[in-house]
Amino acid sequence: MIDEDPAEALAHALAARRLAARIAPVREAVGLAAYHAGEWQTAIAELRTYHRMSGVQSHLAVIADSERALGRPERAIDLFRGADREKLDPAVAIELLIVAAGARGDLGQREAAVAMLQVPELTTAATQPWTARLRYAYADALLAVGRRAEAREWFSRAAEVDVDAETDAAERLLELDGVVIEGDDDDEVAEELVAGPGAPGAVPAQPDVDLAGDATAVDVPTQADPAQKAPSEDKPGEDKPGEDKSGEDDEPGESESDLTADVSVADRVAREDAQEPEARQG
Repeated sequence: MIDEDPAEALAHALAARRLAARIAPVREAVGLAAYHAGEWQTAIAELRTYHRMSGVQSHLAVIADSERALGRPERAIDLFRGADREKLDPAVAIELLIVAAGARGDLGQREAAVAMLQVPELTTAATQPWTARLRYAYADALLAVGRRAEAREWFSRAAEVDVDAETDAAERLLELDGVVIEGDDDDEVAEELVAGPGAPGAVPAQPDVDLAGDATAVDVPTQADPAQKAPSEDKPGEDKPGEDKSGEDDEPGESESDLTADVSVADRVAREDAQEPEARQG
């Protein structure tokens, strides 16, 4: 749903957060849905909360890219500088690099963007999932500084490893060669909506853990939904893995008392439903 209708996915994620605001994967789901829906500030707040609750830093590139989209490229660069890239997953580190280079371009520092992307991973023999995206970003940066021949070479190298057509490197290569495919004019509007690596909103944002609890990248603690148990079962002052007791970055109006009220209402409705058959039999 997040790819087909991000606004609807965000609405569902926000509904889940109202019932389970202290579950780390729920906050992650809200942040990623907000990113896909273009709600940049919400994405930043929710993913920062997720990082704090889970102890992982898997969505730094998404946060940095959201800062870019809000017109704050300096903050994206600061996130890149402050990250311990040796401890990051290689895919996260590369995507953060691509975002930071794009932020340099936003500031008019195009030569610096080219230099940033000249990393060993650019020419590695082994093809990684992020290889095509890195080469594409480098080709785009070269083109931005007028190095057309080199840009063509790197678009070509990106297209060679982009077996899943994740980028439009092949189309960019044809464009540089002056090849016009019939029907391009009709599809011009649709093509403008496709953002290549390095463009705001183009970070491949995938959850670490789905809401069913299956880990896809890291092991994040989960717990039962608060709506499934009475508030009295929680011991005062007891912190649980995956919970956030600070309340920071929660939506206004969603305090602990609001969550307790939601649970109480759910319990009352359940009791009334159980009593209704007895009333009819009487």
